[in-house]
Amino acid sequence: MRDKIIKLKKDLDAIILAHNYQRAEVLDIADYVGDSFYLSQIAKKCKNKTIVFAGVHFMAESAKILSPEKEILLPVLDALCPLADMVSIETLKEFKEKYSDYTFVCYINTSADVKALCDVVVTSSNAEKIISRIENDKIVFLPDKNLGEHIKNKFPNKKFIIWDGFCPTHQRIQVKHIISLKEKINNLVVLAHPECNSEVREVADFLGSTKEIIDFANKTDYKNYLIATEDGVIHTLKQNNPNKNFYVPGTTATCINMKKTTLEDIYNSLLYKKHSITVDEEISNLALKSLMKMIELAG
Repeated sequence: MRDKIIKLKKDLDAIILAHNYQRAEVLDIADYVGDSFYLSQIAKKCKNKTIVFAGVHFMAESAKILSPEKEILLPVLDALCPLADMVSIETLKEFKEKYSDYTFVCYINTSADVKALCDVVVTSSNAEKIISRIENDKIVFLPDKNLGEHIKNKFPNKKFIIWDGFCPTHQRIQVKHIISLKEKINNLVVLAHPECNSEVREVADFLGSTKEIIDFANKTDYKNYLIATEDGVIHTLKQNNPNKNFYVPGTTATCINMKKTTLEDIYNSLLYKKHSITVDEEISNLALKSLMKMIELAG
């Protein structure tokens, strides 16, 4: 199957982008591996006109918004993001009316419809920088309450309204499992994603995005790391650091939607052009404005 994909990809002049949380065999076949916004930027910059995005729906949507002239294929159409799905458009519109003097900041883990209604998009790695550059001291942050609380704590002089959403995978990570492992393993360094709950964030030695967690482990010389984020990153970490040990807190940090995509799905997506992502032009234009505002404020 790997050989078939490589040949077909070459014949079609296509590339494969894979999010860090994908299956190991999908990561190994990808041309680029990273977080959702990085991959969307690759999609925009590359010369290839056909792009297979091994991730979840909002990621392929973002890539399409940034590169409307390219064909963005999502191998598994029902690979969705439960966090992104926690925003009701009707409720968001009500919020917009009620808090009309607030700046609406949405996490990139949202649908195109949500991005279109917000002022600026952020990622977990640039949210703090972007909010520091927003002149308005009134912020509505959505949809992740854990990331929102983490950012809120950085700005005591700003007023935040935080959406009550969460990533089920990160929410399942429990501090008791981390403490238990720290008692068993000497000098265990805890690296956590800010989508984790406050108890987990408080015991972490380092908080950062998926890329920042990987970079921290790559660049530091500790022996034992506990990775408090989706466990797909362990594959990349072990490849980059064969002499280091990586542990997960319990056995629950797996995103089922991220793991839906198989090599066969990627092959069929290339062969039959499944599933080509489309975004309504008006929605796309509005969402693009909030994405471009992120790029502007992130510097």
